[in-house]
Amino acid sequence: MAGRPASKVRAAVRVVSGERLEVRTDFLATEEPMEVRLVAGRHRRTVAVTMRTPGHDFELAAGFLFCEGVVRSRDEVARIAYCLDERLDAEQRYNVVTVELRAQQLPDLQPLERHFYTSSACGVCGKASLEALRVRGCPVLDGGPVLDPRLLRELPERLRRAQGLFAQTGGLHAAALFDAEGRLLAVREDVGRHNAMDKLVGWALLEGRLPLRDSVVMVSGRASFELVQKAVAAGAPVFCAVSAPSSLAVEVARAFGVTLVGFLRGDRFNVYTGAERVHGVAAEQGKVATP
Repeated sequence: MAGRPASKVRAAVRVVSGERLEVRTDFLATEEPMEVRLVAGRHRRTVAVTMRTPGHDFELAAGFLFCEGVVRSRDEVARIAYCLDERLDAEQRYNVVTVELRAQQLPDLQPLERHFYTSSACGVCGKASLEALRVRGCPVLDGGPVLDPRLLRELPERLRRAQGLFAQTGGLHAAALFDAEGRLLAVREDVGRHNAMDKLVGWALLEGRLPLRDSVVMVSGRASFELVQKAVAAGAPVFCAVSAPSSLAVEVARAFGVTLVGFLRGDRFNVYTGAERVHGVAAEQGKVATP
């Protein structure tokens, strides 16, 4: 479609290496605003504006609404489309996504107010964040796969090989979904780590794959509360991160039965919660080294 923003753009760059200067063309990850509009019957409302990397925009909108508890199933969504308003310039039309619901009234948007409140630096406590998930009816996750440590160690490299845009730009976060045998099911990239996760969950929602009972979520950075709560909402029992988790991410994972793995790189990884899903790890719980 003409005017649709690309996921990467060319830029002139001067590369300094020691005493050598080289002028060349490089690729940058695109960062553009995207507005999400919700429509139900005659009611219309803008519910979010996010900075994102263009691509998989419908999944981003659907995943965001699902993870925030506004949309609870694929059946509630009648249509997702760009806003092709002739009053907008050609490029801007593809920065507005409209999600049309089957209902004639807008749903309760209180979850979105909680989202913006708890995402700001205003001191909302961890208990309030956990309670918000419980109010939404997110269940404690039981069952799920029992994974071989060797399989876990292979996931970061499998994720890296699937990151096409990152290989070209070096400036994107990624979220991937693997099955219990380590096969890659989907990967999504974005300048925002939360957007990458929303795109992944949105893909699963629109493909009818939720809940993700026997799957493993892997992210390219750290495990924040926001990312783990999105995994909880999607029903994913295992969450892995290349980097560290936050304290609230661990608390959420423990409360909702998620296996949380951090610092997954090379030959090592840390299991913070749900050790029973990693073969041979739960049996070692009594052996704790004193720092």
